[in-house]
Amino acid sequence: SPQVQPFLPQWLAQPKLVQKRIKDNLIPIRDVPGIHPRLLKKLQMNGIETFFPVQAQVIPAILQSASNGYLMGQGGYRPKDICVSAPTGSGKTLSFVIPIVQVLLDRVVCQVRALVVLPTKELAQQVSKVFNIYTDGTGLKVVLITGQKSFAKEQEMLVQKKVTGYCSLADIIVATPGRLTDHINQTPGFSLTQLRFLIVDEADRMIDDMHQNCLNQIVKAAFQVENDSGSNMLFQRTKPGPLTAASSCYPQIPLQKLLFSATLTQDPEKLQQLDLFQPHLFTSVYSEKKTLRDGAETEQDTNKKYTLPEGLSQCYVPCDLNSKPLLLLHFMLTMKFTRVLCFTNSREASHRLFLLVQAFGGVTVAEFSSRLAPNERRRTMKEFEQGKIQLLISTDATARGIDVKGVNYVINYDAPQFIRTYIHRVGRTARAGKAGVAFSLVLRIQERRFLRMLKDAGIQDIKKHPVKGNALKPLVQRYEEALCKLEKTVK
Repeated sequence: SPQVQPFLPQWLAQPKLVQKRIKDNLIPIRDVPGIHPRLLKKLQMNGIETFFPVQAQVIPAILQSASNGYLMGQGGYRPKDICVSAPTGSGKTLSFVIPIVQVLLDRVVCQVRALVVLPTKELAQQVSKVFNIYTDGTGLKVVLITGQKSFAKEQEMLVQKKVTGYCSLADIIVATPGRLTDHINQTPGFSLTQLRFLIVDEADRMIDDMHQNCLNQIVKAAFQVENDSGSNMLFQRTKPGPLTAASSCYPQIPLQKLLFSATLTQDPEKLQQLDLFQPHLFTSVYSEKKTLRDGAETEQDTNKKYTLPEGLSQCYVPCDLNSKPLLLLHFMLTMKFTRVLCFTNSREASHRLFLLVQAFGGVTVAEFSSRLAPNERRRTMKEFEQGKIQLLISTDATARGIDVKGVNYVINYDAPQFIRTYIHRVGRTARAGKAGVAFSLVLRIQERRFLRMLKDAGIQDIKKHPVKGNALKPLVQRYEEALCKLEKTVK
């Protein structure tokens, strides 16, 4: 059957393309219009003379959208939300730091006007460092909230109680979701009603179920009606809707969302949840078509082809949803795989699979997830490297960039959606010249797309490795018992 193309909203289907090849497309910082001389000087002091393509396009776009200070744009129009999809290391952070600092330079009263939400403490620290460099000497206050300090200490950094009421001590907040949600709910005087910019970095990870709630709470807090009399009624915010005489008679502070991600999801439903307003998408993740002499087109990704470890063998197993857990057990128990690193697409899936394998019995299994405290993660990792744990189940988020010693097999329990994720996962085995095998469990409906994705990336040598149903039969009864056991514990 012909494949049904998901219907993409126009802004996703026709994005502004950003040059991929960073090195050949650097732009001198003075050639990018509208940047404040003070910031140009700061950039140079930090050794930055040229912008990357993403920065050169996104910075003016954000500045343009805030050309009226932080009230509604020209003619009462709200600024459009902005989405930026560009690989890690292409300069996303500066693309929002520079314009935000510039727009806030002439603020008089300290209020939370920019909020950056990131999935991990490490990323939040990195971003707040960059903000500190560019706000230094401006009087703008940046506060980092990641739960590394006590809750009370963070509260003191955010608000101050005065006789006249509370006042904000932060113009720009850089935060991780959990801690931020706690302050929205529990810190007296903490207000987001003047929020102008909501920046979601690593957006694809933030849209996942666990953080979606955080984003909703931020928006809710931003549109809350302040009940203190008088002054603030002037700046009453209305949710975006049709322009009416009433909605345009007050000056309003619009809330603009800026999403940044290495792999902005192509899933319109997920993006729908973010409730974006007429978004602009900038992307450098695309394939370039080359026209050959005879007029035929070949898609050639002129980005470098991915290199995989020398000693890696790759296989994929076509399967259906129900047989996935059985296949994993088959590899562990019948085929006696050892030191297996198994990837799922979400923290919830990881946890469920871990409980299931545990209930089945016969495999030493652990999960490696953001649920665990750092010391537990270290311990788990050590036991895996010593061979005490045979199967380690993890998500990409947790295993990113981690050097695990002695992985014999990587199993993609959930087929990765993006080639980068695939490269990332399978590269955890066959490190430092050793041999290793990567198995991907691919649902039949994903098979074409999966193989196409590898082919586009120049990966040819993956073998089909069908597993016959008969091989799984012996496991079925015990598997069903394990499921029942699980149902009970979950309840």
